[in-house]
Amino acid sequence: MGDLVPLDRHLDQHDTVRRDRAGRRPLDRGSEGGRARRPGPSRPVVEPLWREVTGRRLRDRRHALGETLAETSARAGVSTQYLSELERGLKDPSSEILAAVAGAVGLTLLDLTTGVVNDLASDRRVSGSPLRGPVALAA
Repeated sequence: MGDLVPLDRHLDQHDTVRRDRAGRRPLDRGSEGGRARRPGPSRPVVEPLWREVTGRRLRDRRHALGETLAETSARAGVSTQYLSELERGLKDPSSEILAAVAGAVGLTLLDLTTGVVNDLASDRRVSGSPLRGPVALAA
């Protein structure tokens, strides 16, 4: 069989990008201290999903009460992991779950949905431009 050649060494023969002494490509840190952004067309502001705003509102309320995920999830009757995913906008909970979690943080469904609507309206006013929602692809 042939010789084993480290991938970085193989790339160096064809790659003209500068590398540091360890053979790594240096990061362009830019003014923010992170990776530099490539110039390009600006992206339109995307309207947040309902579940994202709902989760953020529930998390903010739980934090305002000074509670942990475990305390709130036990009172709501859901797992800690599920509540965490709900707060991060990764789950589309049923109305029963929303009612249970809202009640666990001292909110009614009306309080929660009114808050979500206000947050969405505020996001639209702050952006100053029409928000564009995500595109759903049909199966």
